[in-house]
Amino acid sequence: MNSLPSPARWLGLLGVAPQAAAVLAAFDARWHWAAVAAGCLYAALIFSFLGGIWWAQAMLRGAPRWRDHLLAVAPSLIAFAAVLPWCVGWRWPGPSLVVLGLCLLTSPLVDLYLRSAHSLPGGWLRLRMTLSTGLGLFTLVLAVI
Repeated sequence: MNSLPSPARWLGLLGVAPQAAAVLAAFDARWHWAAVAAGCLYAALIFSFLGGIWWAQAMLRGAPRWRDHLLAVAPSLIAFAAVLPWCVGWRWPGPSLVVLGLCLLTSPLVDLYLRSAHSLPGGWLRLRMTLSTGLGLFTLVLAVI
């Protein structure tokens, strides 16, 4: 990861802080619901953000394959589906947090696939795995507390 620019490393790592704060706040009964809701929305936003990164990578290399673009669009659609039950008053957010947590944990697999199609900056995969593991695990913790 040291080969990445310092802002990318530090700001990336700070990106896990809101989810860690949501977990801590969720243990306080007064903040539980707001913390779980904020954590779900944050996980959905970050997962959508990853799709944007994958879309840009596909566009930059002029990927003619549908698969690359479908992988890039999937996170936004999954994130939308995960928060939709809350919007219409269905049982929420436990199952949505599980889906988002698992998606975040497995998202580096897409980066591994993309690496096979073109080069990524040195340290990128290690940073992605660190961030996705942290955010994914914190999201799963929110699902069970």
